[in-house]
Amino acid sequence: MGAMLRNPKLWLFVLCLLPLVRLFVLGFSGGLGANPIEFITHSTGTWTLIGLLVTLSITPLRRLTGRTDLIRYRRMLGLFAFFYATLHFITYVWLDQFFDLAGIAKDIVKRPFITVGFAAFTLLVPLAATSTHAMMRRLGRRWQQLHRLIYLIALLGVIHYLWLVKKDLTQPLIFGTVLVLLLAMRLPWGLRVLHAVRGRLARPNERKTESSAERLARSRGT
Repeated sequence: MGAMLRNPKLWLFVLCLLPLVRLFVLGFSGGLGANPIEFITHSTGTWTLIGLLVTLSITPLRRLTGRTDLIRYRRMLGLFAFFYATLHFITYVWLDQFFDLAGIAKDIVKRPFITVGFAAFTLLVPLAATSTHAMMRRLGRRWQQLHRLIYLIALLGVIHYLWLVKKDLTQPLIFGTVLVLLLAMRLPWGLRVLHAVRGRLARPNERKTESSAERLARSRGT
């Protein structure tokens, strides 16, 4: 039990479930506002984008900190992004459209933000379906090529949000800015910046290590 509680993946799993728990608590306490369907749709969509951006942040963080173990959490974060995207999609199909397939098809064709959102969700499905280690081995190099679609999916997600919002664009623009930065960190000049920052962060630690060694040497009279 103690070893399980010390497992970071367990705490990450619990943390990723908190937005869903919040929706349940608000639902039972009447805190979803005057339009509960809109609240749930907005919340699940927002957490989908957050999940995608956090997933994309793993590689830059790994390069910046040198912590290769961070890669272990990327799959779970990506699957939770898909989980909230699925809830977002189900909310629209079930609670908003009541499984009116003709109405849904009309929305996809005539409302650009739904067209883009539907495309993003459709592209996300094969990524979730091939997230297992068995599929990684089966697909080989094609697996990495397929999962690069996450860049396009995140971009479509931001556009979906941007076109949905009509007045206050602050939040979608923040998401867009974060996405641009995360993508820039994968370019050659972005990698150089990460390398330079990592070098600067490492120098104080090196100096501390050297000072500790010098103090130890003096205490021994060497």
